[in-house]
Amino acid sequence: MMYHIVPVTNYMQNCTLIWCDETKEAAIVDPGGDVETLIAEIEERQLTLTKVLLTHGHFDHIAGTSQIVEHFNVPVYGPHKDDNFLLEELEQQCRMFNFPCGKSFTPDSWLNEGDIVTIGKTISLSVLHCPGHTPGHIIFVNHQNKIISMGDVLFKESIGRTDFPRGNHGDLIASIKNKVLPLGDDYLFIPGHGPMSNLGHERQYNPFLQDEMPIW
Repeated sequence: MMYHIVPVTNYMQNCTLIWCDETKEAAIVDPGGDVETLIAEIEERQLTLTKVLLTHGHFDHIAGTSQIVEHFNVPVYGPHKDDNFLLEELEQQCRMFNFPCGKSFTPDSWLNEGDIVTIGKTISLSVLHCPGHTPGHIIFVNHQNKIISMGDVLFKESIGRTDFPRGNHGDLIASIKNKVLPLGDDYLFIPGHGPMSNLGHERQYNPFLQDEMPIW
């Protein structure tokens, strides 16, 4: 699996291009903005974009989706339908945070636990529903290469915020401990913001995942 991370907007959200090296067919994960930069990356690499993948409905992850779809005429997959309220309120979210306004849209396909998304001939991504940061948050897992598109579930030595509408700290910790960490210590992940990490490092050093919280 080939991939390239493009941090976009002032939020430095990790938009990721994933492509099959054999066919050059590609998907883009969480196109939050800076759409001209993303289009240039795709075209310079001579990739054929076939789909947009979304981990969740926060504006910094989805605001560029409609522009990408209009330019490449591709379908949108994800997130889980429980994030529909966020997609419906996209324009309001953008105005509230003084963010370049994205057009509201409806995905071509909501995604559920156990769904499989393919890219080209060689890439298969398994979907896990990991609520907490948002109720409809999903992650994309490539088992062959042991790489996860994590969105805002887990970061290097941190976790996603749960103080946004319908966030739930208990659900987030349960998602991480019951669904993410069991994948294995050697799985790398691309978080929604910041540097990559692996699950073994987070199991050992992430203070939010210890049985007892540290005293600061």
